[in-house]
Amino acid sequence: MTDLRARFWVDALRWRAESAGASIYVAHKGDPDAGVILLKTLLPERMAQLYAPMRNFEGERVWMTPLGSDPVPEQDADAYARRRLEDDPDLWLVEVDDPHGRHFLNEAIDKS
Repeated sequence: MTDLRARFWVDALRWRAESAGASIYVAHKGDPDAGVILLKTLLPERMAQLYAPMRNFEGERVWMTPLGSDPVPEQDADAYARRRLEDDPDLWLVEVDDPHGRHFLNEAIDKS
């Protein structure tokens, strides 16, 4: 099965998040078809968690936390996102602001 186009995937994430009472923002709109999506979840006390897609050994999309499994200061997450956008202007940067810290990802989170 092929992946959804990036804009449709973002729309689906927006629907899930907003249906659950969260806010979602597209901070940078990348390539509508094949752009990679970087997801930032806003947490209390100006902390954040970043998620980036990768493929597991079975070829399925899973999400990794490129800055580690623990939340980081939001400015560190923003600095990482800026560096990624400099390297890949087709990247989407999507921010989820949820009082419960949910990311609304359907795929697995890689804990390795």
